[in-house]
Amino acid sequence: MKVIDIKNLTKIYNESEVKVKAVDGISLSFEQGEFAAIVGPSGSGKTTLLNLIGGLDKPTQGEISVDGTDIGGLNSSQLIDFRLRNIGFVFQAYNLIPVLTAKENVEFIMELQGKKRIERDERSIELLSAVGLGERVNARPSKLSGGQQQRVAVARALASKPKFILADEPTANLDSKSTETLLNIMEQLNKEENITFIFSTHDQRVVKKARRVITVEDGRVVSDEKRN
Repeated sequence: MKVIDIKNLTKIYNESEVKVKAVDGISLSFEQGEFAAIVGPSGSGKTTLLNLIGGLDKPTQGEISVDGTDIGGLNSSQLIDFRLRNIGFVFQAYNLIPVLTAKENVEFIMELQGKKRIERDERSIELLSAVGLGERVNARPSKLSGGQQQRVAVARALASKPKFILADEPTANLDSKSTETLLNIMEQLNKEENITFIFSTHDQRVVKKARRVITVEDGRVVSDEKRN
């Protein structure tokens, strides 16, 4: 089943009266359950592409359809609500709320969705256990290692039961052991629960795990390799 359908996507930034075409006429689609990496040199447009897919940026032209909804046609409040209910995000900077515990950070998205407390409690504990942090549910981010904080971020991304998860350089600040643990968890979630993951990354450890590798240069897709 097609989750994301991108047609002739273009993003132009006007910087100091110079137009920069960050994404240049890209057409792509992603199926449910993919484990895909978007790669390319710095300035290639991969992060811009990820931000456009996630509705964090508006395209200059072209269409992005997520589960049948053209997100480019949504207004700001509709887009916020759509992201909240359909897309999970994992960023390079973990973006956890420092004053909240791991459990409260995961619950926060569900609270915004209006979920009842009992459901928030059960799902947050279930997700933190799934990422190996069942015993750290009451720890605040300052008491967690970088790898543990990123695992909380993955649990938080899953909390809303999204259609897919976008991960922008999620391993950039992690050591080898933490990276391996995080990737194994995400790969397991992908295989067992058919959750779609799309990465933007420089990290060859992520690329090796990916079952699809999309290479972007100068805002265009130059190769799209699917693996078994």
